[in-house]
Amino acid sequence: MSDAAIAFKTIPELGAMLRRKQISSVELTQLYLRRLEKYGPKLNAVVTLMPDRALREAKAADAALARGNDRGPLHGIPYGVKDLLAARGAPTTWGATPYRTQVFDFDATAVTKLGSAGAVLLGKLAMIELAGGMNYNQADASFTGPCKTPWNTDFWSGGSSSGSGACVAGGLVPFALGSETSGSIVNPSSYCGATGLRPTFGQVSRFGAMPLSWTLDKVGPIARSAQDALAVFNAISGPDPKDGMMVPLKPATRTQRRLRLGFLKGSTAKAQPAVRKNLETALKVLGQHASIETVTLPDAPYDAMIGAVIASEAASIFRDLIEDGRVQTLTDPVGRRGGYSYLVINAVDYLDAMRERVLLRQAFARLFQRIDAIVAPTFATVAYPIALTFDKVYPEAQETNLVEAGNLAGLPAISVPNGYGLHGLPTAFSLVGYPGSEQTLVQLATLYQQQTIFHRARPPFTST
Repeated sequence: MSDAAIAFKTIPELGAMLRRKQISSVELTQLYLRRLEKYGPKLNAVVTLMPDRALREAKAADAALARGNDRGPLHGIPYGVKDLLAARGAPTTWGATPYRTQVFDFDATAVTKLGSAGAVLLGKLAMIELAGGMNYNQADASFTGPCKTPWNTDFWSGGSSSGSGACVAGGLVPFALGSETSGSIVNPSSYCGATGLRPTFGQVSRFGAMPLSWTLDKVGPIARSAQDALAVFNAISGPDPKDGMMVPLKPATRTQRRLRLGFLKGSTAKAQPAVRKNLETALKVLGQHASIETVTLPDAPYDAMIGAVIASEAASIFRDLIEDGRVQTLTDPVGRRGGYSYLVINAVDYLDAMRERVLLRQAFARLFQRIDAIVAPTFATVAYPIALTFDKVYPEAQETNLVEAGNLAGLPAISVPNGYGLHGLPTAFSLVGYPGSEQTLVQLATLYQQQTIFHRARPPFTST
């Protein structure tokens, strides 16, 4: 079997091969390392490979399986992490020049938990500098260069979990960890044709992850399928005393009934034609498994709210970087000056935004009494061309506020590939649910993926 034929398999399929002794974890690790070395530089998707650690962990995984010590679905499965997560044996650069040599002598909690599940860390993947924390207006916003979608290398992979999306979609890793403050898991998942699961706020520890916004940051998986993403989420979620903002949630107790979806009113009105058409087709599939009604988002000043929260919290986190001038070494011109405006955000604007978030969560709670999830295009367009600044791209299209709203309210979401649009680039839809509804979102996404093949597609660029 060729490397590519193996590389694009799902986690259960790879696990079955390991347990049948058709391949070892060491061999699987070497396969993905080869693909990362071959395609990673061409996509600007990799910061640091960690072959010594990876092979050490793979040998341990093989030995454990030989002893009958099977740690579960991720045992022996290789993966990569966005380079804002600490991992022993490699720098943690945060995608930014000022931190290129930064080293932590510990693993992030999510990395530790994946190790306990038997997964094998291959390396650190590219990201937008500081996760876009100082703002940015171009794909070339990292010292690693513009990360490219494997579907067409003239186009961006999305941010800020750029390398995670590109590497999963390109078959360079079976799954990867990303993070989201306002779109950074679902955006590269949409632009690259991967499946990204944004967890409910407070369900996955951020210990060892670069902070950008204490009240918005979330760590989550990008994978090939919804079931793969759930397996990773199950491994990395749960309490951690090292993250003081973990939120205990009671298990969902909804009675068994037909699932109910809320199509977001107006979400396709200013989307690209293919995005609209692919969403309409997806709704026909989803409609076989759930009733669908039209809903609207709670009324709120979303842009102003999320802007005030990110600016205030990022300014506090990166105050030294801004005040001592190192921010001037960032790649993106907008990023080099963005932090200075953050330092003069009015405290009342931040407090008003936080007060509005309480009301927003209450409004969503009322909405989710009627429905199980909101459905809409993940983004109104396909991936942006690398050659243009973002303000010059697709001026006719307009995004909804669903990404901002979901992040402000701490809601989980899953982005699911559902076809192709301009330039043969992927499109996607999102399901956004109530707190703790990851299982329901994955159930819906899986029902869709059982009847479609978009999540199994191989980009031509990395198909060999």
